[in-house]
Amino acid sequence: MSSVPPTSGDSAGGNSRTGCVYLVGAGPGDPGLLTLRGLECLQRADLVLYDGLVNPLLLEHTQATAERTRRRGDDGHKVLDQDEINRRLVAEARAGRTVVRLKGGDPLVFGRGAEEARVLAEAGVPFEIVPGITAATAAAAYAGIPMTHRDKASAVALVTGHEDPAKENPAVDYDALAGFAGTLVFYMGLDQLGEIVSRLLSAGRDPVSPAAVISHGTLPSQQTVTATLAELPGAVEAAELVAPSLIVVGECVTERETIAWFEQRPLLGRSVGVTRPVTQSAGVVGRLVQLGAEPVLMPTIEILPPASSSEVDSVLDRLDEFDWIVFTSANGVAGLLGRLWDVGADLRRLSNCRLAAIGPATAEALAGYRLRADLVPESFRAEALGEALGSRVEGARVLWARASRGRDVLPELLEKAGADLHQLVVYRNEDVEGWPAGTVERLAAGRLDWIGLSSPSIARGVARLARSADVSLDSTRLASISPVTSQAAREVGLEVSVEAENYTWDGLLAAIVAAEE
Repeated sequence: MSSVPPTSGDSAGGNSRTGCVYLVGAGPGDPGLLTLRGLECLQRADLVLYDGLVNPLLLEHTQATAERTRRRGDDGHKVLDQDEINRRLVAEARAGRTVVRLKGGDPLVFGRGAEEARVLAEAGVPFEIVPGITAATAAAAYAGIPMTHRDKASAVALVTGHEDPAKENPAVDYDALAGFAGTLVFYMGLDQLGEIVSRLLSAGRDPVSPAAVISHGTLPSQQTVTATLAELPGAVEAAELVAPSLIVVGECVTERETIAWFEQRPLLGRSVGVTRPVTQSAGVVGRLVQLGAEPVLMPTIEILPPASSSEVDSVLDRLDEFDWIVFTSANGVAGLLGRLWDVGADLRRLSNCRLAAIGPATAEALAGYRLRADLVPESFRAEALGEALGSRVEGARVLWARASRGRDVLPELLEKAGADLHQLVVYRNEDVEGWPAGTVERLAAGRLDWIGLSSPSIARGVARLARSADVSLDSTRLASISPVTSQAAREVGLEVSVEAENYTWDGLLAAIVAAEE
């Protein structure tokens, strides 16, 4: 049977009972290093079996059931040995499921992907191998160390770093490696660093050869230590580096002095709690990754459609009655305009309406529907929006596409201005019952640096969920998106450390960056 899975994710040859398996390289840690093909596979998967070193943020790209196959059992996760993983891959595919085996780095570079592929081939299960960015290129690049350089190295050797030194017939030829003219990269060798260095030196490698160890490469916790080869073990011990780590030996290491870039990011090593609904957190997560921070998903609310669509549908039938439609969130835009499309109508229904947006994020959401906001206040809050509309809405029919709960400032201002206001609930924001167990554990251990509070309801939600989980926020600083949010936080006993000048998530993150400088 062919090893190539059908493009639809269904079985080949009309066998509806056979699925397929994608052996996907997830890259070394940074979720942005997943390939486009890897993303496609995650999006079509029914089941994801992922390694312990895979960044869980990648699971936000899939609706599939996800199970961790971590081999280390020190964190409470189920441990699967390789034989059991192999059996699961075959069994799930034979049951007609599309399975993604998500592996750190590249599946065929010290990843046992070849063993899994062989098992699938022998079982007659269609599969595809999706290469990933391996640690040697990614971690070294993030540390500012090129693998090759026209003046310093024309070859690269990738070497296992955890071969048993007592092995009767070792596969690693240290005599050859000592004389190798290019760059040496040892995978998974931190525990054997002293032995690796000793054997290289004994085989004749120059003790002053430039060398480095990169810990947690491409992640916010990345640390890099450089030294001469002879001094490297002591320098690494002093820095208390931890696995997973990569060892690099060669003249290319000296380039780090000039081109190191990742470790200069302003929030490197910091963790930031993202309290937005998970389905709306991608933009903030991406921005945090760019800043070098570790995003921690800890939603306090979830966005749901109205309990009944009948009222919304009724208003959609008479949109031409309104002079203005006011949007105070991107969710309001999606709730109204998304439903407009669902009922078989389109933007022509809005031809007589002018549009107001509370801020740039809401205006951007309108732009996604090819609509321009006629009014965006200079200050992104309800008070400013009400004042900006002011005389414009006197005697006008105004529709406010709103959430199921929120402040009453805007309707008071609009009605005072003489507007004929109709409030329409186009989405619900409901409280979540609790944070993920991992988030609670982080808070309890004092390992979360910041939490972003992006609305009064979210501030209240953070206080509620912290009490429910019986965890303290004393070790975590809180960043507020606006004065209104800060006030709501203080009312429920939260201490705000910084407040955004620009009332957006970008403004909130800018405040965190300024506080860390």
